Amino acid sequence: MTAALVGRLRRQPSAMLLGVQLLGVLIYPFFGDSRAGSAAISMFGLLVLALAVWSVETTAWAVWVSILLGVPSAAFAVLQVFNDSDAWIGWGSGFEAAFYFYAAGSLISYMLADFTITRDELYAVGATFTLLAWAFAHLYAVTQVLWPASFTAADPVGNRTWMELLFLSFTTLSSTGLSDVVPVLPHARSFVMIEQVAGLAYVAMIVSWMVGLTVARARWRDTRDPSAPGSARGRAEQIPDAVRDGGREQADQ
Repeated sequence: MTAALVGRLRRQPSAMLLGVQLLGVLIYPFFGDSRAGSAAISMFGLLVLALAVWSVETTAWAVWVSILLGVPSAAFAVLQVFNDSDAWIGWGSGFEAAFYFYAAGSLISYMLADFTITRDELYAVGATFTLLAWAFAHLYAVTQVLWPASFTAADPVGNRTWMELLFLSFTTLSSTGLSDVVPVLPHARSFVMIEQVAGLAYVAMIVSWMVGLTVARARWRDTRDPSAPGSARGRAEQIPDAVRDGGREQADQ
């Protein structure tokens, strides 16, 4: 049972990554402002992220990039438990943003590498979206460290919490615009506009990719076996004779 589950997760790393990301969204509120809990979830997410990247891109380059970005991210997450200095938050969020952007790019390359849509690639569509949301949320965290009071909300005092920044990132990337967190300084507004463009471009790219592969597969099937049930000719051959005869009679009249 356990071996079968592990084997399935190894074959579908994107599903595991998507599940962990969504689980993090549900777990974060229970920890509130607890630095230890947030750091633990962050490190676990980084571990799963590294495993997912290695699973879809098994090259030495991917391994070294994951180490160079993941290890400092985990180290700064631990430092934030013992010291809540904005410097540690800025450095840690900067490395995590770079790691998440790199992972999102790896998953996009993984999805576009062939001409078939596997089940894991469908999970990768959702996982890439969450990776981009996390990446921009960390970028916003760096932004408010460098330029304090970059964002405001119903409670304008102090910097925004991690959940507020993540909520802003999700609503911006999905173009729903439902967030009560608003960028007020120029740099913050610039990054939000970039995320808006990224969200629209990602949705357009994924939709066109899926439609293009579906059309290409249909054409390939028609060329390979014109009489197949799924082909245009095959569908025509499945029309009942009575329907065709009725059409001929109407044409004769």
